[in-house]
Amino acid sequence: MSLKNRISQTVAAKKSVETVDLIEEKRALQTPMISAEVQDWALRLHQKLVKIMDLSMINNMEENEARLQIRDVAHRLISEVDSMTLNAKSRQQVIRLIEDEILGLGPLEPLLHDHTISDILVNGYANVFVERYGKLEKTPIRFHDNIHLMNIIDRIVTGVGRRIDESTPMVDARLADGSRVNAIIPPLALDGPSMSIRRFAVDLLSLDDFKKLGSLSAPIADILIGIVRCRLNVLISGGTGSGKTTMLNVLSGFIPDDERIVTIEDSAELQLQQPHTVRLETRPENIEGKGGITAQNLVKNSLRMRPDRIIVGEVRGAEAVDMLQAMNTGHDGSLTTIHANTPRDSLFRIENMFAMAGYNMPVKSVRSQIASAIDVVIQIERMEDGRRRLVSLQEIDGMEGEIITMSEIFRFERTGVDADNNVQGYFTATGVVPSFREHLLKRGQDIPLELFEPGRRV
Repeated sequence: MSLKNRISQTVAAKKSVETVDLIEEKRALQTPMISAEVQDWALRLHQKLVKIMDLSMINNMEENEARLQIRDVAHRLISEVDSMTLNAKSRQQVIRLIEDEILGLGPLEPLLHDHTISDILVNGYANVFVERYGKLEKTPIRFHDNIHLMNIIDRIVTGVGRRIDESTPMVDARLADGSRVNAIIPPLALDGPSMSIRRFAVDLLSLDDFKKLGSLSAPIADILIGIVRCRLNVLISGGTGSGKTTMLNVLSGFIPDDERIVTIEDSAELQLQQPHTVRLETRPENIEGKGGITAQNLVKNSLRMRPDRIIVGEVRGAEAVDMLQAMNTGHDGSLTTIHANTPRDSLFRIENMFAMAGYNMPVKSVRSQIASAIDVVIQIERMEDGRRRLVSLQEIDGMEGEIITMSEIFRFERTGVDADNNVQGYFTATGVVPSFREHLLKRGQDIPLELFEPGRRV
């Protein structure tokens, strides 16, 4: 084996160890799960407590004062139970569950305080799953029955002025911390109420975190920073849960503070730190089918708000047309995401959105608009080891006949999996020198030509 190959393997092994260490460090912070016995005792004592305590008074108290009142009553109830064999720590958990049942979201509260969890998935009252680091795992958390689960769902949706019942069996809502909630109940959900919570990130990831986790390499990260600062229009493509919004959040952090940004989302998730940011959110129709405000409405309105950049959380329909027109009419540096499995598929999807919006235009005209509006496509993928990676960075060159031409600049070259089923591979250049390199050089960002040598590991 050559010295160069041995060095490459050593560097790859070191990065793999650093990635595992980072994940283990975060895993150590996760909230311990609650046992079934603790949950059973919490149910019994909660039923006794609601009989002897006036819960209507709790609603008028500050949360800390309310928790103290509930805690005192719960302590008295526990002292009266001779058959309880729980230790002191488990008894504290019982009391905390009672508090959460009255003041919070019941069994979900421990999960909501665990920052290692990115998704909470409730499939009926007895099956609660979570996602950590891209991997699903079942928890011992459970609701008492479907009625208990329905009460928690109702508590969430009424808190944001929505309703859920047989006439409106599906609902989207948002928790106080910004986490997205979707609930669906019988008769549409055959096995009982179902709910998914997409957690709102408390600790924002940075490009340094992406590099440590192996999601991208340092040279690619530097180029992405230059792409944003040079006001290139960026489309971030990927599947569900691949990390598109996370990447959008990270890239938006490199927009200068003196630019006016307008963000448009179905459910607000972006966490921009710039001082001059206007956040817009769509509104669903009411029960009478009126009052809905779509992303397309907001994109059109944003053009009258004098934005320097427009960021659309995700394009799904007719708003794609207005987004492209904005990119083509002076709003350079705009960013958006789209569901697609490849960069080429993402362009096909946008093309289809023109047809969905009712535009009867020649194919070549539609593709010309797409090619002139979008400069760079970033493809993100969640792999079987749970890690999200940038798998392709492509530049749109223009049109050849009726075909949009694209050039892949960098890609993730997969080599296999290790003994722990972690995907192995490296980032490599394809040999194509992007035309936007000239823009980066003019902005003072030196990108050496050697970086784009074919087969070079970056």
